[in-house]
Amino acid sequence: MTLPPGRAVPSGRLARLGAFGRLAGGVAGGVVAEGARRLAAGERPRMGDLLLTPANAARVADQLSHLRGAAMKLGQMISMDAGDLLPPELTAILARLRDGAHHMPPKQLDAVLAREWGQGWRGKFAHFQAHSVAAASIGQVHRARTRDGRDLAIKVQYPGVRESIDADVDNVATLLRVSGLLPKALDIAPLLAEAKRQLHEEADYRREGAMLERYRTLLADDPRFVVPAPEPDFTTDHVLAMTFVEGTAIETLEAAPQDTRDRVVSALIALVLRELFAWGLMQTDPNFANYRWQAESGRLVLLDFGAAREVADEAAQGYRALLLAGLRGDRDAMREAAIVAGFLGDAAVTQHRATVDRMIDVVLGELNRGGPFDFGDRAFVGVLRDEGMGIAADRANWHVPPIETLFVQRKISGTALLAARLKARVDVRAMIAGILATEQPAPPGTLLPTS
Repeated sequence: MTLPPGRAVPSGRLARLGAFGRLAGGVAGGVVAEGARRLAAGERPRMGDLLLTPANAARVADQLSHLRGAAMKLGQMISMDAGDLLPPELTAILARLRDGAHHMPPKQLDAVLAREWGQGWRGKFAHFQAHSVAAASIGQVHRARTRDGRDLAIKVQYPGVRESIDADVDNVATLLRVSGLLPKALDIAPLLAEAKRQLHEEADYRREGAMLERYRTLLADDPRFVVPAPEPDFTTDHVLAMTFVEGTAIETLEAAPQDTRDRVVSALIALVLRELFAWGLMQTDPNFANYRWQAESGRLVLLDFGAAREVADEAAQGYRALLLAGLRGDRDAMREAAIVAGFLGDAAVTQHRATVDRMIDVVLGELNRGGPFDFGDRAFVGVLRDEGMGIAADRANWHVPPIETLFVQRKISGTALLAARLKARVDVRAMIAGILATEQPAPPGTLLPTS
């Protein structure tokens, strides 16, 4: 992957606020230009059509990549969670946010590491690769070798990112409000508060190191996965060091034989099910960059545990009830479970009962189809999207699910998106039935047999 060129991270409050201002101005200018073009062509465009143009999406993606931090992370969430629901052109543009951020220029990187490790920090290493091997929303990764021969991956947090989280989230929310994309009556304050909390957790590199060790313990006996080991000697509040593990981008599996793709996706789905129903602990960020593939060993490398979090029992039980109803083919029970779990609001079901039931029937048909589920066959997604347009258009009944459910669903949706990318075929129904038939979940941290 070719990384974007180096660009210094705006670390001051005023610098970041100015970047948001330029972003808002650019989007507004794009709306005016697109509106004039469509009016001249005899069209009467809606505001949503003017906002969600490829040009505006490109502006947003570029500026969020420059800001990094919470602003870019929120953009990644929108890109990943939307999945098949956005037009292909916008999906391709927003995918830039998953492919990597601009990396810090050398002078800024040196200043950060001198602050964390002290002047003369290079003397600790036999080699430190100046150009990052990966750059994401909160930090960038460098490869290094210590004087005693340890091969490490060093994740360096962008300066000012942790301190700017609250303001960045508020600024993104303001942009959404001003754009009119969110109904004024929709209360997103709890969602914003939780987004801030999770982002602060992701910026806590000592916490991530502890989560990395927990996953190493949980997966120690599973030959399908490899997890790097934390290196406390070089870890600080803003630097996370771990063993360097070789691997290629997960997307390279697109060219692999069908049985290899099926086996990999089966392992990922099994991991999600164990996280949700057995461990009560889930890495909730399904960004493709967090997975690497070792063709020689046939193992998946798992990276980035900043978004690992405990799964609330209410969320796990909600999914359990929903899936059990689905396995029985019970439409009424599934609708009720979806309401209890918070996926659907009572008002939306009352107003759109027939549409909701048609959508449930589509899901039940796919879940209970015999044999492996073909993730490459996405025809049903279009049906669900078309059915859901009427509900989505009813802005008065928009509903925000519980925060815990949103984060779990993000992992589930992202895993399904990767499975679709790899066109895998997996007997998901059998996997779900198998884990739901087990006893009560084990406490987080308990080692379980592989499945």
